[in-house]
Amino acid sequence: MTLSVDQLEEARRALDEPLFADLAGDAEVSFEFFPPKSEKMAETLWQSVETLAPLGPRFVSVTYGAGGSTRERTHQTVARIQRETPLNAAAHLTCVEASRDEIDAVAEEYWAAGIRHIVALRGDPPEQGQKFKAHPDGYANAAELTAGLKKLHPFEISVAAYPECHPDSVDVAADLDNLKRKFDAGATRAITQFFFSPEAFFKFRDAAAAAGIDEEIVPGILPVSNVAQTRKFAGICGAEIPAWMDRLFEGLDDHPDARKLVAATLAAEMCRKLYAGGVRHFHFYTLNRAELSFAICHLLGLRANGAARKQAA
Repeated sequence: MTLSVDQLEEARRALDEPLFADLAGDAEVSFEFFPPKSEKMAETLWQSVETLAPLGPRFVSVTYGAGGSTRERTHQTVARIQRETPLNAAAHLTCVEASRDEIDAVAEEYWAAGIRHIVALRGDPPEQGQKFKAHPDGYANAAELTAGLKKLHPFEISVAAYPECHPDSVDVAADLDNLKRKFDAGATRAITQFFFSPEAFFKFRDAAAAAGIDEEIVPGILPVSNVAQTRKFAGICGAEIPAWMDRLFEGLDDHPDARKLVAATLAAEMCRKLYAGGVRHFHFYTLNRAELSFAICHLLGLRANGAARKQAA
């Protein structure tokens, strides 16, 4: 990767001075949540929303379960965020096990609820290990879904990108070609799958540019709050957990507070290296927990702006 003079200067500064000393606070962030399954989980989610909202995120998104399994809960959650908070809410939408008419109907419900931003994904099969199979009357992939949504309304659309290549892609070139089709269909930006090496993102960013992709690509950041869960996620999406990182979490299963400190340190350091390489937009996979993402944002120079959640009617 070729760095500009400014980026080289920033890289030198990162080496010569304390990593997080007096950053400009010019980074922008967004956060991902998932719809809660219980009242207790809902309470945790809304505490997290209230904690992160004052950081002024560009948007927050709410995931959509495999096969549309969380359809109603996703809609309720994203609509409530849009209705009761100052945040811009984005709803995930997938192609799995639904016809075009069914998916279009969900999109219309979102538009009617004031949702103007969709995260358009092909989606994972309902059962892990299965191969994706398009519904006979459905959208075959995220590019088709993006094009279909654009025909309905002028949605802002985010799509997925895979720095370490999607497991279903034949090779990196095919994966980049698929990403380009999503942008050609009308996507606004791509958000990457999580990764644990800044070099993985920089290499991917350069490869995308070489493939003629000049739209925004936002790195997805996953602070590791649950090591076993992260290993499972990484296995599904093809993300590599470096051996040194795996070793750092050894012996911490019974020390949750220490594990959080280690997780925050690793994610913050990676974000700092991404920042040194010119990245100014970050998307955090929160797993409905605010502490780690808030701490990393604070280290990146972001400060709460005093925004408060609107009271429910």
